[in-house]
Amino acid sequence: MKKRKRKYKLLVRLPLLFIALSLALVLLLRYVPVIYTPLMLKRTIQNRKVETYETRHTWVSLDKISPQLAKAVVLTEDQKFYDHHGFDWDEIRKMRDDHMNKGTKLRGCSTISQQTAKNVFSFGSRTGIRKVWEAYWTVLIELLWSKDRIMEVYLNVIEMGPGIYGAEAAAEHFFGCHANKLTRRQAVSIAICLPNPLKYNPTKLTTYQRNRCNALLEQMQ
Repeated sequence: MKKRKRKYKLLVRLPLLFIALSLALVLLLRYVPVIYTPLMLKRTIQNRKVETYETRHTWVSLDKISPQLAKAVVLTEDQKFYDHHGFDWDEIRKMRDDHMNKGTKLRGCSTISQQTAKNVFSFGSRTGIRKVWEAYWTVLIELLWSKDRIMEVYLNVIEMGPGIYGAEAAAEHFFGCHANKLTRRQAVSIAICLPNPLKYNPTKLTTYQRNRCNALLEQMQ
């Protein structure tokens, strides 16, 4: 009898408790600013011996971020953001078919929603378990947050440079202005560095990045 109760607790009660707590947390963060994330903690630990390292992050509401930046990240990171429900299945199928038929390497197909879930609810490790974990939180934020809220959180927590998180910190560090004053070119320059913000700098674009920046600016117009 005791073994049955233990199994019931492990297989039913604990998962239900986890789901309930998850829903409560996501509902809370629907209204409360995300001040600190697991990734920020991870980077702080990784750079604990670097005396000059500091976490720069200032939360600002979506209406205080240049709409050019939101357009730029949609264009570069997830063009179907406002149409899908967290996952770009067409892109996932294309990646799978290319891998199976052409032997191409598996690549990331993370949407803005998935990236938001990864940044807010995980340490960003590259494992299969993390993908499942990320997918779980992606479903929840898509159910309980609006697209504008997902975009707001994304633009406030995404890593944009060493120790730099969010649009306000990036705007101040790279361009000496507030996030709502970013120009279209500055916004695109930030967006094209997001795939590897620890390597690339929006103020020091490579020739390829400058050409891509110009092409994206034409698309935005």
